[in-house]
Amino acid sequence: MDSNGQSASIRIPLPLDLAWGFGLVLTLSFAADRLTDLPTLFFPFVFVLYGTVAGCLFRYWPPARDFGWANRATLLRGSLVVVLVALAPFAGLIEGSLWLYGWVALLTLILDGVDGKVARATGSQSEFGARFDMELDALFILGLCVAVVALDKAGIWVLALGLVRYAFVGAGHFLDWLNGPLPESFRRKTVCVWQIVTLLVAVLPPVNDLFASTTLATALALLLWSFYLDVRWLYQRRDSHAVR
Repeated sequence: MDSNGQSASIRIPLPLDLAWGFGLVLTLSFAADRLTDLPTLFFPFVFVLYGTVAGCLFRYWPPARDFGWANRATLLRGSLVVVLVALAPFAGLIEGSLWLYGWVALLTLILDGVDGKVARATGSQSEFGARFDMELDALFILGLCVAVVALDKAGIWVLALGLVRYAFVGAGHFLDWLNGPLPESFRRKTVCVWQIVTLLVAVLPPVNDLFASTTLATALALLLWSFYLDVRWLYQRRDSHAVR
């Protein structure tokens, strides 16, 4: 058995996995365009987003190595995330389809736990898979933030919900101790889910601006508190990280 829990003789190269992912993205994109007349900028945005995901996978995953079923489950969710994020700037133009947008976003959230279960079932847990999953979560959250702003449900400040994590990663390029490993945290996972749920609810048609802004402000406060705890934990252990 290889590291993905599969027979070493069964290997599906990464380009084939990316091909079916791209096919799914195109199918969903054309379906969205048929439901709502989207600007021509939508499709280039889709291509750039999926191309970025594919480029990162080529950069960090050996193309000749089998991608594994857990990573394929993540790629399935990633295809949905790409389309949802590409639609986000045009949320104001798809108000008649916002319920469908919300249902697809909910499906994407539900699928978030599938790849982990597949990885445990196949014994293929990996640092790559965890990072792939986390980056898609971050992109998904940022896309929902953009959709909320496009719908005028909250001010531009709501983008901070999606940008704080990227600011943390960027700071890690200058402060090496921020790159230290963090322990598993139920608090961190709960705050992430709360972010997505509040953003998802905010885009739904019946939700008014006041309710959306209030719940999102709560989510932002919890997110900043969570990052503060993680940064403090890493700072207190900065010397031991430097020794390693």
